Amino acid sequence: MTRPRSPWRLHASSAPCTFASLSSPSTLQNGAPHSNPHTASAVSLAAQTLLAANTVAFPTETVYGLGALALNTHAAAKIFTTKGRPADNPLIVHVSSLAMLRSLLPATYTLSPAYDALIRHFWPGALTLLFPSDPHTVPSIITAGHPSVAVRMPSHPVARALIAVANAPIAAPSANSSGKPSPTRAEHVLRDLGGKLAVILDGGFCDVGVESTVVDGLAEDGALRVLRPGGVTVEDLERVLAEELGARAPRVLVHRRDFHDEGMEAAPTTPGMKYRHYSPAVPVTLLYTSVPSPMDALRTSAADFFASLRSPEASRPTRVGLLTPSDSRLLAYAGALDGVEWFPFPLGTLTEPAISAQRLFDGLLTLEQEGVDLILVEEVAEEKEGLAFMNRIKKAASTSRWLEL
Repeated sequence: MTRPRSPWRLHASSAPCTFASLSSPSTLQNGAPHSNPHTASAVSLAAQTLLAANTVAFPTETVYGLGALALNTHAAAKIFTTKGRPADNPLIVHVSSLAMLRSLLPATYTLSPAYDALIRHFWPGALTLLFPSDPHTVPSIITAGHPSVAVRMPSHPVARALIAVANAPIAAPSANSSGKPSPTRAEHVLRDLGGKLAVILDGGFCDVGVESTVVDGLAEDGALRVLRPGGVTVEDLERVLAEELGARAPRVLVHRRDFHDEGMEAAPTTPGMKYRHYSPAVPVTLLYTSVPSPMDALRTSAADFFASLRSPEASRPTRVGLLTPSDSRLLAYAGALDGVEWFPFPLGTLTEPAISAQRLFDGLLTLEQEGVDLILVEEVAEEKEGLAFMNRIKKAASTSRWLEL
């Protein structure tokens, strides 16, 4: 399914709370600014800020990134202090060309047939691959001391242009305080980190809306391990590998579904594995309605659960955010209910997991901004983009409930 592309604009600011309107993506070609002087000026300003060893927020197709020079230890350290990020949580390096990728890797390294196929099909795009790192080139602050480095080539024209103009690989986790929902709009970045940044590039709403898929293909058994599901689905990975390699296609294993690795969870080689993530400032409850109840989910009837949300204070209803598919059966229970004020945020239909994933972080941040007391999020099927959706919301939720409809 093709995702609808949102209206696109580019803003830049050297004063974080002031955005100057610029141009459209049609002015960017081959990863570099084209003829529009306003666009070129914005990207140039951001690149100069990076080269001065400072951080910049910029759009990618997945979420907004907080970038710094990947090969400059002093610059990369500012990512950790700006986000409040633990030092043992590694960073993903973003490149704009295969030549830039090669500059990060040992000279003797050769791409595997599987990696070659995935790069040809999914780069530029929302796929991160783990490679052996050249320790003489890549600082240990980027890899958290591991022998591998996570790299991707973004497809967003602004991200590609910024890396190309800076002519340097850019380390960039999501542009939010550590543990908070990832930003999918420049406004999200501004509210969270605006006072800490010199430059924010505003490229509109992110098309994918969740972070990249992270794949580790370095194990001796030849299997590809999906450490973090994301914008490229497991089904797409398996399809491409089967088409390209036939009987030689490696197995694709998903972390926590097909394998567990306690050592890796304790000392992660990629972001999003160890720490609780994606949590807004208000409590989040994950509602299971169609799959077997997890062991830790309390079971109750939907009617009783919604009735329990009523505020005991007659003067103030409970303000409840509700993230559900637009055709969810739960909406029938969340109608007129004394003592509850509803704030619905639709996630597309049950058959549109890509839309649900695209809107998840925006929904969490929007409802938090509207001042709700709690947020309810309904499960989606753990297939295609729904796997990434559920990976994120399981980490964001503080409680879960199994509702009988």
